[in-house]
Amino acid sequence: MNDRTLQPFIVAPGLRGGGAAVEAGRSALRGAVVAIGNFDGVHRGHRAAIAAACAHARALGRPAAALTFEPHPRSFLHPEAPLFRLSDAAGKLRLLARTGLDGAIVLDFDAHLATLTAESFVVDILVGALGVSGAMIGHNFLFGSNRSGTPQYLTEQGARHGFAVHVVPHFTIGDRQVSSGAIRAALAAGDTATATEMLGAPWFVTGEVIHGEKRGRDLGYPTANLRLDPGCGLRHGIYAVRIGIDGERHDGVASFGRRPTFDNGAPLLEIHLFDFAGDLYGRILDVAFIGYIRDELKFSSVEALVAQMNEDSSAARDLLAQNPAAFPRLAPRGEIALPPAA
Repeated sequence: MNDRTLQPFIVAPGLRGGGAAVEAGRSALRGAVVAIGNFDGVHRGHRAAIAAACAHARALGRPAAALTFEPHPRSFLHPEAPLFRLSDAAGKLRLLARTGLDGAIVLDFDAHLATLTAESFVVDILVGALGVSGAMIGHNFLFGSNRSGTPQYLTEQGARHGFAVHVVPHFTIGDRQVSSGAIRAALAAGDTATATEMLGAPWFVTGEVIHGEKRGRDLGYPTANLRLDPGCGLRHGIYAVRIGIDGERHDGVASFGRRPTFDNGAPLLEIHLFDFAGDLYGRILDVAFIGYIRDELKFSSVEALVAQMNEDSSAARDLLAQNPAAFPRLAPRGEIALPPAA
């Protein structure tokens, strides 16, 4: 059930409403062994739970699926506090589609789900709607209203309802615990090496190229500009990046910040692609952060800025040459789709 060349990655959105295609997705994943979580970033700890789900599913002859939530529960419960998401909804699914899973079930995290009791989550969703054959969770997974459902409770309920629950221990690298929070902290410090190690691949963002002030073109460094999510907590600075455009890879250097030499405006990701000529306006780019070069600085003159940009480009080329294959494993956006209606 895990051969991506034989069947598409199935996404079954929500549990209420929808047409024939949605019902077909639910039907295809009914009886799955599920790995449950937010999976922000799909880091190495998440992948341990996913690997356990895939192994158990193979043993049972069942599909393996991620059971996840959108929007992120923290964003729904605390909309006043912007969340630095490591992967948006689409990016998360593209990452999950390259883990060996057969599909993903995306639960709408809304007022109904937020107030659902732990018992109802098990009885109504896991057993009633999904008919799960097994569940894999992290050791700190909590669910149900007021986070009252614990791993022990789910294990007991699984035994009662006929599905096994496996609690995956915390994933560590040396003495460091891998978590989405730890990765956010690393990126906020510009520590791309730690973020990459915990994720298992470089952190990336996806966005549409927008029009900018075109200053880079005048400076000899034309850029493709992306407006990132307002909650993005990446440290402002200069990075070596690798860009994916419709399956092709291009190396480059990028600045993320407020452009203090010019306008100190809203944060913008400005990407200069090496040895590239072409119009990228309106195109969708995947941008992987391979290495941190320096902080964002204010320069006394344009000449000083250009001299530094020349040095930054050289440093970026060196970092990229040291990591020639570094890029996250992502399914093409077009591969993530509902199955055809029956």
